[in-house]
Amino acid sequence: MTDPVLFEKGDGGIATITLNRPDTRNAISDADVIEALLDTLAAADRDIEVRALVLTGAGSAFSSGGNIKTMGKGGGLAEEVPAQTRRNYRYGIQRLPLAFEALEVPVVAAVNGPAIGAGCDLTLMCDLRIASENARFAESFVKIGIVPGDGGAWLLPRVVGFSKACEMALTGDPVDAQEALACGLVSRVVPAEELMEAAHARSPGGSPSTHPTRCG
Repeated sequence: MTDPVLFEKGDGGIATITLNRPDTRNAISDADVIEALLDTLAAADRDIEVRALVLTGAGSAFSSGGNIKTMGKGGGLAEEVPAQTRRNYRYGIQRLPLAFEALEVPVVAAVNGPAIGAGCDLTLMCDLRIASENARFAESFVKIGIVPGDGGAWLLPRVVGFSKACEMALTGDPVDAQEALACGLVSRVVPAEELMEAAHARSPGGSPSTHPTRCG
């Protein structure tokens, strides 16, 4: 099986993290993906040569969020003991927003395609979001009868405002790249072929010998 997360250091201290499960459209709820992403973030943050991170997805999607095929009984939801579901979240996907918050280096989400459910929330954990024209976003948890269990309910209104966050969360309807730009979910929309160049260009700089200061 291929590595679920790829890491590549580039010029100028900017490193790229790529979600690498295109067969699941880069779902992030599986334990091996969560662990790989946590390990990659921690290693990048320890590396004094890394001044900023760009997060993107392999294939046509940024991230489909939860892997519905593995999220049933024993996979995070629908446990016989309700308290176990809470623990599954706490010791699983809820570690991601905590890890992003603890980073010293800033993160730019290069949203190359759909960012759905937990995938949308993953972009919210980043400091900046730049979207391809192919991107779309959906806080789609309501479509399968659950609530955002990964911090999205806290993050989304702080990015797009309370009213837009309620619309997205209560309907689960997707927004395209231009609507995302209009509501402040992303700061820029570019053609697909220009996305990575734009994300690297917007990555915060800093002295090669020090970490830059993050916003927030």
